Amino acid sequence: MRKMVPVCGVVMTLFASLLFASPAQASGFLDTPTAPPTDKIVIDVVAVNGTGCPGHSAEVTVSQDNTAFTVIYSEYLAQVGVGAKPTDLRKNCQVALVVHVPQGFTYAIAKADYRGFASVTAGASVMERANYYFQGQTPTQFVQHSLSGPFLNDWETTDQVDLASLVFADCGALRNFN
Repeated sequence: MRKMVPVCGVVMTLFASLLFASPAQASGFLDTPTAPPTDKIVIDVVAVNGTGCPGHSAEVTVSQDNTAFTVIYSEYLAQVGVGAKPTDLRKNCQVALVVHVPQGFTYAIAKADYRGFASVTAGASVMERANYYFQGQTPTQFVQHSLSGPFLNDWETTDQVDLASLVFADCGALRNFN
């Protein structure tokens, strides 16, 4: 008899909130961010790499008010148990985005919400973790969230950055946001 082992099936979504600033604000001259630009923000997916997001399985959409974007990972599935391959235990996905903001603005990621579905048996646990950085910069520390079984439901986690700790994109540079 095989023991039932944890299974986690995830269609994961990232919803990230953007915080905008003028170059002076991003340099620390002012304490509060500015209102989002009224011009359209365009986000291009430059690359999607990893075992959790094969091919073109990540989609990005920008909110109408230019303050957030959503990444949907349509094929993200980590699992263990009967029928799972040894490599299914751990999945990763790195999405490289170029965020085009109107002239005179820069941005930082202020908050990221992750949502998905998990099926975890009693005695088992799963972990979601993420980090964020601009191309050429040191990645941030990982932020991680765990779920313990028994669990069979939708889940949601939030990563939030304090205003003083925000890392803004270099003004005028189009660096990939990872």
